[in-house]
Amino acid sequence: MKTIGLIGGMSWESSVSYYQVLNQAVKQRFGGLHSAKCVLYSVDFAEIAALQKADQWETAGEILAQTARNLVAAGAECIVLCTNTMHLVATAIEQAVEVPFIHIVDPTAAAIQQQQLTTIGLLGTRFTMEHDFYAGRLRQRYGLAVVTPEPEQRDEIHRIIFDELCLGKIEASSKAYYLAVINDLVAGGAQGIILGCTEIGLLINQADCDVPLFDTTLLHGQAAVAWSLAK
Repeated sequence: MKTIGLIGGMSWESSVSYYQVLNQAVKQRFGGLHSAKCVLYSVDFAEIAALQKADQWETAGEILAQTARNLVAAGAECIVLCTNTMHLVATAIEQAVEVPFIHIVDPTAAAIQQQQLTTIGLLGTRFTMEHDFYAGRLRQRYGLAVVTPEPEQRDEIHRIIFDELCLGKIEASSKAYYLAVINDLVAGGAQGIILGCTEIGLLINQADCDVPLFDTTLLHGQAAVAWSLAK
């Protein structure tokens, strides 16, 4: 079993989910007292969020690149960035270390392709929905068509993530709003929905929807464990 390096804290609410996914996957594989070998570096999200808001992505990328170096120094043999949005600076992290970087889009796209879907709805922060780093990778590498909510819907989805989910607040009204947006995306042609923010899985899950949901936290964590256990 190889050691997984986790860049967490964005937010720590979803980093908890990553830790659970890793250890549950290893326990399912081996049983008994087995657990995942991992190293977690949890950043101060307030600093990163301020840089996001100020559009200072290069500085944020430098911070996370150094975090990746610290993880490697601590024994990490791969890097898992426990957030969708900050994959906007994935290249900076990849260039900072020589160990593999497990990109969150790749296992998500693989799961979508397994179900033979061609058009996918994307929910996430405004940055994830509006910048091309995420939808562009889905289109260019995997041939998927990506649809996103209307601008005013994107604003409210973003607000709920930062003002509620990242603070551990789970509101029934927000859940209802997300489900209504999902219905709109399905009406617009989406065959499934990417929960493209690691906190969204705290609010909604597959039992809430008739169309397939792709929980990036779960898929990313499972991919990391598969890599760790591969011979």
